[in-house]
Parts: sequence; structure tokens; C-alpha cells
Amino acid sequence: MAINAAPVRTVPFLRKLTRHPRVPVSALEEASGQAGGELVRLAMGPFRPFLVTHPDHVQHVLRQNQPNYVRQGMFWEPLGPLIGNGILSDGDTWAESRSILQPLFTAKYVNSLAERMAEIITELIDETVVPERPFDIARGVSAIVHPTIVRLFFGSKISIADINRLVPAYDVAVTAKSLRLVLPFVSERVPLPGDLAFRRAIKAIDEVVYPRITEARAQRQEGEDVVSRLCRARHDDTGPSGDRRIRDDLVAMHGASTETSATALTWVWPVLAGHPEIAAKVYEEVDRVVGDDPVSTAHLPHLTYLRMFVNELLRLYPPGWILPRLALEDDEVGGVPIPAGSTVMLSPYLTHRLERFWERPLEFDPERFAPGAERGRHRYAYWPFGAGPHVCLGQHLFMMEAPLLIAGILRKYRPVVHARGQVRPRLASSLRPSAGLRMTLVPKDRAA
Repeated sequence: MAINAAPVRTVPFLRKLTRHPRVPVSALEEASGQAGGELVRLAMGPFRPFLVTHPDHVQHVLRQNQPNYVRQGMFWEPLGPLIGNGILSDGDTWAESRSILQPLFTAKYVNSLAERMAEIITELIDETVVPERPFDIARGVSAIVHPTIVRLFFGSKISIADINRLVPAYDVAVTAKSLRLVLPFVSERVPLPGDLAFRRAIKAIDEVVYPRITEARAQRQEGEDVVSRLCRARHDDTGPSGDRRIRDDLVAMHGASTETSATALTWVWPVLAGHPEIAAKVYEEVDRVVGDDPVSTAHLPHLTYLRMFVNELLRLYPPGWILPRLALEDDEVGGVPIPAGSTVMLSPYLTHRLERFWERPLEFDPERFAPGAERGRHRYAYWPFGAGPHVCLGQHLFMMEAPLLIAGILRKYRPVVHARGQVRPRLASSLRPSAGLRMTLVPKDRAA
């Protein structure tokens, strides 16, 4: 298409990165604040992506002209060995993978699993929590989230030993390439810190996943677990290429349903610690609704404030914080020309902080999500699970799992977070808090 729109403003970005070497996310916040919702280009040396934050522009890219903006390009290539060419890709392969996996994530199917999920979470909390002993929050949350998802969706196909290998491998894989997120123009032939760790993590993941595929194909099981479903769906797609397709979807499915959930739920505890008045409301509701009983699905409709809390948590700390896309053809967004081959960077993290759409955007306030409060809000001002055809399959699962886990812990304990100063995001492909963040769970009848 012919484009006659006005030239776009450029924001110097590398200079901002040098001012925030330890928290590069802050450089993007600064650039977004300078843009004020306008579409701008980020000057990153030879690489100049477009920064898209205004809800109208997000809607155009992710919904109205979505086929033109694909998950390809310099941001995606470094993660290729991890995410592969399945549900996290585009085109026909993505559509085929989604048709296979989507039935596992519908609200109806997730609701059918909810009571079993509640039982598993209760069991794992009892098994893993050692009262009054400090522990790493991210590891503690993962020790509940990962086995829960594996028991629900993978059956006996992935053992506890497999989980114990997968969890640290995923952790390394999503953080090791973080430097390339802000330096995407650096060739893969140029080694950067984290490259070797990333390759080792992929090797560990593949050493767990491929044998499970081989076993499932040989046994021709008719189970409803994810491994069996994928193997049945691709029974005619044999050989290394067919196994690779199954592997890509298994890895993506496991990552989407565990990594993002664990990342979001890690933020719960420093947020509660930093907002005692909000924490008091959460505690009061859990005590009143759940009491000392094991948390169950019957409690969920009555945990209104906790759901508001979770929604606000996702506003300020969406796990999938940056979503780059590659423009296939010339386009125009908000009056700005987007030439074919350009990279556009979308970020719910930044959109959720725009002052013109959110009053006091940096303040944590669950009341934004009180019943009826969303009236008049732009549909694309809040999109923690993505939007359009690629919206996250696991959103219903997370919104069921999060209150079950939080209430399951708080019905018995009160958290004491050990942190110095404000907890800030660190650079990774998902929005993670500072590494090594620790807390102690104190029995609530002994808490101050």
C-alpha cells in the first residue's frame, strides 16, 4: 500500500539503557513516558523498532490487521530453539497446533478440572511449605505450580524426576537470552553472556521431552493427557520432523501453563508486603470465606477482593511483558507509516501504565477492578493475556489457579518478605522480580 503519512518521532533508547544497566525495563518505561502513547521509533543503533503502546494502536496490530504482524524477526530468532514452530509460531503450523491444544484450555474444561486442581494445590502446600523457614519465593511458587499442571494435564507421562529437571531448565532458558532482547541487532554468531547456558537448558529439556514422545507413540495410548493427545493428532506425522512438532507444542504448552503462572504468582508476595492496607483486606476475606478449611472451588465466587487483587497484579506485572512483531507488508498505524520488514514492539506492561487511560497508573489499587469499574475502559487498555487470535490459551487456567494458590497459603500462613527497598523487574523474556527474593511463611495465629 502507498504510505504518505507524516514521519515518526525517534526516541534515543541506547542512551536510556546506559542509565538503567541493572533494570533495563526502566529504560522502556522512560521511553514510553516520553512517547505519551504516541507511536515512536526507538533508536537502538542500527535497529529502530516501533514502540506501540496506545490501545487503539494495539488493537490495530493484534486484531484489525493481525495477519500482517507475525511472530518472527530478530527478537524471536534467539528463542527459536526453545519455542520451535508450533503454538508460539504463526501461520498454518500455529493454527494446527491451536486447534489441538485449545480444547484443553476452554473455560468449561478448566472448570471441570478445578476441584482436582484445588486438591492438588492443598496437598502441595502441605508438602512443600516449612513454616518459619526462609525460602526463595520463585522456587517455592514453582514447587507448587509445576507439579499441579503436570498432574492435571500430563498424567504420568512426566515424572517428578522429569519435573526436577524441567523447572531449572525452563528458568535458565527464559532468562539466559535476556541480553539479546535489548540487543537484537547483535548477530547470533557473536557470543553473548547466557548463550552457553541457554544451549545447555535446551539440551536438558529435550532429554526429558523426546523420550516421553517416543514412549507415547510406541504405546499408542488413548489417554486424555497432553502427550497422548498430541501423539494421536500427529500419528501420521512420523519421523524427526513429526517428533519435533510434538516437542514444540509440549514445550510451549508446559511453558505457557507453568512459567507464566509461576512468574505472576511470585509477584504476589512482595506486593502484599509493600501494601499492608491491601494485604489486610485480602487476609480478612480469605479468613472470612475460607476459614481453616481446605480451599475449594465453592469458595472462589466469594473471594471477590482477591480476584480484584489478581487483576491489578496482572495490570502492573503482566508476565508476557513484551510482544515483538514483524510487519510483512507496508501499513499505517495511528497515522504513522510502518514499512514492510519493520519490527513493532508491544507491551502490556507499558500500556497498563499510560496516564491517559489509567488514573494514578503506578499505584497498586485493586478497586480498579471492582464489579462494574471496567465500564468505559478501552478494551485494549488492559490486555495481560495478549489479544486477538494469539490471546493466551491459559488465561482461564490462571484465573482459577491464582486464587486457589493464594488463598490456599493465606488460610494458614502470613508472608514475611525479606527484601531491601523496592522490588523491581529484572530483564527476562517474562517479567520476573529480582533474583533471590526470599520470604518466610509464619502460621497466621502466630503472626504479629
